Order: sequence, then C-alpha cells, then structure tokens
Amino acid sequence: MKAQRGRVVEVESLAELDARIADGATELSGWRVRSVDLRQRGEVLTGLDPCGALFLGCPMQPQDEESLRARGALVFPVVPHVPFDAYRAALYAPHELYDGIEESYERTFDAKVYAWSQQEAQADISPAQALHDQAIDEALRALAREHQLVGIMGGHALARGTQEYAEAAHLAHDLTSRGLTVATGGGPGAMEAANLGSYMANHPLTELDKALTMLTGVPSFTPSVRDWAQVAFDVLDRWPAGMRSFGVPTWHYGHEPPNAFATEIAKYFKNAIREDVMLHLATAGTVFLPGAAGTVQEVFQEACENYYADASSVAPMILVGRKQWTEVLPVWPLLETLSQGRLMQGTVHLVDDVTEVGPILRSYALR
Repeated sequence: MKAQRGRVVEVESLAELDARIADGATELSGWRVRSVDLRQRGEVLTGLDPCGALFLGCPMQPQDEESLRARGALVFPVVPHVPFDAYRAALYAPHELYDGIEESYERTFDAKVYAWSQQEAQADISPAQALHDQAIDEALRALAREHQLVGIMGGHALARGTQEYAEAAHLAHDLTSRGLTVATGGGPGAMEAANLGSYMANHPLTELDKALTMLTGVPSFTPSVRDWAQVAFDVLDRWPAGMRSFGVPTWHYGHEPPNAFATEIAKYFKNAIREDVMLHLATAGTVFLPGAAGTVQEVFQEACENYYADASSVAPMILVGRKQWTEVLPVWPLLETLSQGRLMQGTVHLVDDVTEVGPILRSYALR
C-alpha cells in the first residue's frame, strides 16, 4: 500500500482500493486512482464522496463514470486503440517488454508499441504518448529517490565478447558493489554491459565472467534481435536473483532493442524527455564510456546542467578513454575549458581505465 504524501493518496490496484475502504475511508479528496478496474465496484463508489479525486484510465460502467463526474471527481477515461496502458503506475520489467520473444521479436510488446508509434499521425497518438511518458516519469522519479544513481553512458554498437564490453560490465559490477545504483540508456552495447555487470554484483567476478562468456555467441542484436535477447534471458535464468539497476531507453530509437539486464526499465516515447530525466537523476555522477554522437550529446547536456548548477547540485563527470575524448572525438579540451571558473571546475575527470572510476566516485561520496 502506498504511503500518503501530503494530500495525495496513490491507489494502483483493486486490492489497495478495497483495503482503504475497509479501513474506513469515505472521502476521496486527493486520491489518484490509476488503471484500476472498477466495473464491479459501482455500488461501492456510490457510497463514497469522490470530490477532489482523480481517476486515471480506470475501466468503469458509464453510469458510474457519470456519477463520479457529477459529484466532483476528475475522470480521465481509458485511452482507446493503443497497445499500452497510458496511465501505468510502474516501470517495465524485461519479461514484460519481451513477452512473445519465443516466437519472434516482432511478436513482442516492445515491437508492437514501436510499430504503433510509427503509424501515420492519428488523433490519439500524441496525447497517448504524452500521458504514458508522464506516468513513466512519475514512477522513475519515485524510485530514484530511494537510490544513489550513477549514470553509465556509452555506445550502442559495442559488441559482446570484446574487451571493452567486459570492462564496462566490470565497472558497473564494481560501482554497484560500492552501494551505488547504475542507470544507463537501457539499450545494447555499453549500456547492456553496464546493466549486466550491475545485475551480477551480488556474485563474484568469476560468475560475471561466465555470464559474459555465455553472451559471446550472439555478439549483436543484428541480424536477429530474437537470438540476441534469448541468450540474455538464458543468463537471467541461470542467475535469477540479481541486483537492481535502471535502463532508460526510448521508442524513438526503435531499431535499438532494450537490454534485458536492467531490472527497472523506464521506456519513453520522447527521446528529449528521456535524456533529460536520465542525466538529471544521476546525482552520484555520470561515467562516459567511448561512444559516438549520442554519447557526445549526453556529455554536453550533463555539462550544461553542471555549468549552471549551484554547489549542491554539481555532479562529477568522468570520461573514460584519453585517446577517444582528446583525439577521436576531442570533446575533452572544450569541456575542460568550459569548466574553468565555474563550480563544476575540478569535478570533470579524464581517465584511461575503468578501474580509475570507482575511487574517484568514492572520494565524492566521502565528502
């Protein structure tokens, strides 16, 4: 049962609604009832004072909806003709997004939602997407408050079986073992490696290395997302109890499937919202592994937040790979210059090896 926060009471299941009413609740002012099937609770609703309550996507009988509105409730009806719950109260789980993967990726929930989002403009697409992203945002922020999040950013093209993939996994394993919670962009490549390493942090490195070996047979999600995802679920089946980490992918990049190792998946439609939220919540710092345009965008998006932040809000930034960030994509000189004379000066770091990341972040935690 959700705790009451101020005058807001979140009700997210029929059992929770029944329990509150059984405990004597009669006035619903400040209640937000989300995606609860009320079609068999008409008589109960009639006996309550719903003035000031908000009902989001709750199936109910037409006469009950009319009665609630007439007595002061705000009712947002179920959004029709969409393949997802626009008002969902929780983040996604990997098995939920990949439901149907045994047959093909095209049969999964994830693929169906992406296909729907690519339709020609329809009246219900943009509002439904906005409602969904708002609900995901609320669920992510509520969970993030309970953790010290460290972001690990990096390229989607990094293949399983490479040294760099293993290093990203070892990095996340180390950070999670230090009490941090890893958040990534939720996709393949370096993001998957980081979520895997975090998931396996309650096991020794020898077990993580066994998991890495299992994945090498399918190095990429191309040409077969099904094969790529299936071997990941084989790893989850072998090690069923893992540590929590977050993935924040987007259907905007629908060609990049979400990885299965993030235990909490905040999948958005709008990439701009997703990027902003992901970096904003990484209050323990952000690590930037080698990547391309997307990672460069994230570097400077985070730099912009730190540039204007007050002293309590500046978060450390660590770029891994001196050659990558000074020669291949020379963002470091600009970032270093940008930080001069600002509160962020001294909080941006360039290192050669992932083993240097943990001690740097630990030094901030001890301040």
